[in-house]
Amino acid sequence: MRKMRKVILSEKEMPTQWYNIQADMPNPMQPPLHPVTRQPVGPDDLAPLFPMELIMQEVSQERYIDIPEEVQDIYKIWRPSPLIRAINFEKALDAPVKIYYKNESVSPAGSHKPNTAVPQAYYNYKEGVKKLTTETGAGQWGSALAFACGFFGIELQVFMVKVSFDQKPYRKSMMNTWNANVVASPSNLTQAGKKILSEHPDSPGSLGIAISEAIEAAVSDPGTKYSLGSVLNHVLLHQTIIGQEALKQFEIAEDYPDVVIGCFGGGSNFAGISFPFVRENLTNGKSARIVAVEPKSCPKLTRGKFTYDFGDTVGMTPLIPMFTLGHNFMPPKIHAGGLRYHGAGPIVSQLLKDKLIEASAVPQKECFEAGVKFARSEGIIPAPETTHAIAQVIREAEQAKREGKSKTILFNLSGHGLVDMAAYDQYFAGGLEDFSISQEEIEASVRSLEVVPA
Repeated sequence: MRKMRKVILSEKEMPTQWYNIQADMPNPMQPPLHPVTRQPVGPDDLAPLFPMELIMQEVSQERYIDIPEEVQDIYKIWRPSPLIRAINFEKALDAPVKIYYKNESVSPAGSHKPNTAVPQAYYNYKEGVKKLTTETGAGQWGSALAFACGFFGIELQVFMVKVSFDQKPYRKSMMNTWNANVVASPSNLTQAGKKILSEHPDSPGSLGIAISEAIEAAVSDPGTKYSLGSVLNHVLLHQTIIGQEALKQFEIAEDYPDVVIGCFGGGSNFAGISFPFVRENLTNGKSARIVAVEPKSCPKLTRGKFTYDFGDTVGMTPLIPMFTLGHNFMPPKIHAGGLRYHGAGPIVSQLLKDKLIEASAVPQKECFEAGVKFARSEGIIPAPETTHAIAQVIREAEQAKREGKSKTILFNLSGHGLVDMAAYDQYFAGGLEDFSISQEEIEASVRSLEVVPA
């Protein structure tokens, strides 16, 4: 076994195909349903929102899908990303573990999100689309799509969840620098936003609300399409370049993880790092544990209900089979804005239902404590979302120490926190809260979903 601090692939070794886990899932997902007819949606139902190539990827059962050369050329600005052995972090934890992380913070936008932003912008460009709308939580997705749209001359309107719009002003600055227009959601630009503001003038917003606004703005203009940064199958597909690179890098290091960890909002970075390893479990006799880590304040995987639900608050999206807290659930105002989402992607939901992956929930203060410990040993200040994965790494290390068993851990460092320093300031000042969601609150939120077919 080779002890390597950093494993770097050459441009020639970058994967040229995305991996589609739908080809290997033992149980297929239930189909998404039309929000009005409750019948399975078809390509024509999605055509007002997405270019046809993305729709075809959404429903594809092909195991591998070619990455267009134009997309590969842009990927090569930052890809392949390095796999790094966190030797100093291992020493700090003093446990019988080896810890590796895939460093997705090296992209120009500072996160994993350009892995899908670039192909989405490309396919819209190829179909002649001139303008896109989207939502963003913490701003990582919005900034990534703004970056990507610049390559193809596409105009972008971003609806940014209000609490993050206020907490993270420099995310807005990044989007403006890349020529996107950004407004706080709920806004007065859409009927959905106006309705919510009339009922809740001080609404902090949510990803569900921002999705409603972005979809309404897209379908109201024939020349505009909608772009989504997580949840849907084609989005998760594009992210699998992360895990495929990691598999190659572990071959070079002559090592293999016992546990693969990713933070979880809708599923994009978690799927990106984990799906190729799930494939190895399903087809090649491997047995790595796969762990999705969510906020304790937004626990759809660990405490939500598996049923059909809307992906947005107003009910404009198809009904999606997923673990959910209910589309009207308003998550507390945690700093990990990218994880403040009521539901989970349908593929991840099915894998969890089939017990092929695990889920864990971590409180906010434990996450920031983990992020600081990582930064002080490895030097990288992680995004608040990524600190959830790091907190789970520490839990795994502590368990290994108690049991006296060695363990190799891989996690996805999905983004840096250099524009999230206000959150760290609040942590150091003792101003962060741990939010508790009662079972009664969850049951009340999902009760309205009982009439939706399961």
